[in-house]
Amino acid sequence: QVQLVESGGGLVQAGGSLRLSCAASGRTVSSYAMGWFRQAPGKEREFVAAITWSGGSTYYADSVKGRFTISRDNAKNTVYLQMNSLKPEDTAVYYCAADRVIQVVTTTPGHWGQGTQVTVSS
Repeated sequence: QVQLVESGGGLVQAGGSLRLSCAASGRTVSSYAMGWFRQAPGKEREFVAAITWSGGSTYYADSVKGRFTISRDNAKNTVYLQMNSLKPEDTAVYYCAADRVIQVVTTTPGHWGQGTQVTVSS
């Protein structure tokens, strides 16, 4: 079983930055593709970014390309989401996700964290 715990959310002004972390546990978690989703109030959960188990390939939603960067440290079983140039529309609960296949991580991952709130003020 894979367990995911997010941290790093908070309140930031528009134009600011935050870095989210997701600590993963499980014997083979370093072989999992990882991703981030977000859900704003009254909206469906949406894909944000994903990274292959090796870190060699990354994928982003168009809305965050050029502003967000996903990375991972397999020695620490941790994936990060660096968020720069934040906008009020980035306000959401951000969820970490994991699955063995990168294509599944970007759509319907099998493992989820509990979420961390990010609020961007204008």
